[in-house]
Amino acid sequence: MNDIYTLTLIYIMLELFETQWQKADTMMGMLRRMYERYRSHMILFLLLHPTFYFTIYLAMITDYRAEILVVLLVKTFDIATKIIIMTQVFDKREVSRELSQILHAPLHGVMPYMGMLLYTPLIFMGLT
Repeated sequence: MNDIYTLTLIYIMLELFETQWQKADTMMGMLRRMYERYRSHMILFLLLHPTFYFTIYLAMITDYRAEILVVLLVKTFDIATKIIIMTQVFDKREVSRELSQILHAPLHGVMPYMGMLLYTPLIFMGLT
């Protein structure tokens, strides 16, 4: 049982790390911070998502429990979507007016922590 709490705490700490390096007042600000890392070195950008790799580890040690696989699937789509949007916004410079409005809208203070709030219970359930 201690292992469950320890692994969940490690997950929370890794999620907080990701939140801190991505945090900004708008989605555009978040994308800009991520793009700086992505542009400097794509591997660095990928390494700055440790919860993705930790979730792979958790999937393996739990015999691929559905809750863990859901988190892994969402995290995979999240990283892929970030790369696609960053490419569209910063490289191709093809942004619709609607997307631009969304990207420049201010974020609520809870928004950067949504991943932690949504994924952590699934991780805990997958470990129990």
